[in-house]
Amino acid sequence: MQLIQQSPDIAAYLAADEAIDHHHPRVREVAAGLAREADDAYAYARAAFTYVRDTVPHSADSGDPRVTWRASDVLATRNGICYAKSIALTALLRAHAVPAGLCYQRLADDDGSNPVVHGLVALRLPGHDRWARVDPRGNKPGIDARFSLEEERLAWTVREHLGEVDYPTVHAAAPPGILRALRSARDRTELWQTLPTHL
Repeated sequence: MQLIQQSPDIAAYLAADEAIDHHHPRVREVAAGLAREADDAYAYARAAFTYVRDTVPHSADSGDPRVTWRASDVLATRNGICYAKSIALTALLRAHAVPAGLCYQRLADDDGSNPVVHGLVALRLPGHDRWARVDPRGNKPGIDARFSLEEERLAWTVREHLGEVDYPTVHAAAPPGILRALRSARDRTELWQTLPTHL
């Protein structure tokens, strides 16, 4: 799939905002620690992906009721759903001058019911002429997402016959509907009732 930049200006994919707060001390601290172990942008991006995937549990897996939406809060609490984890990874990548944005899929149950939008990250490393999607959701039995720029290794492959969709847009900021759901939910149970079903 050809990914499409929402903004034609690559600088938009390095910017900070209220959610992707990569100038926050907590984000900078984590980024600096990752950079000490990485000798180039690829190694850093891979380390950042692995960090978010493996050390920030998805709250549906851990049972944590808290809802996070700022990258700094996700990293401080080590908690978040796919949207929050994607925001955190995007912030860590931008903190190290790696252009990154947010991507989404529309997924459903095996019978096509209960559609929900799932969050991913797209990044563009120096010297690469295209965006690559990665999924920091977190692995568990049946899910084996990996860092790969050549071949996508996402948590889920879209099943078009069930109405699932790969959205091609690389967003420079979280879409308003997703941010609204994250910011307004008092806990994960309430969030589950307000998750977007499409973009």
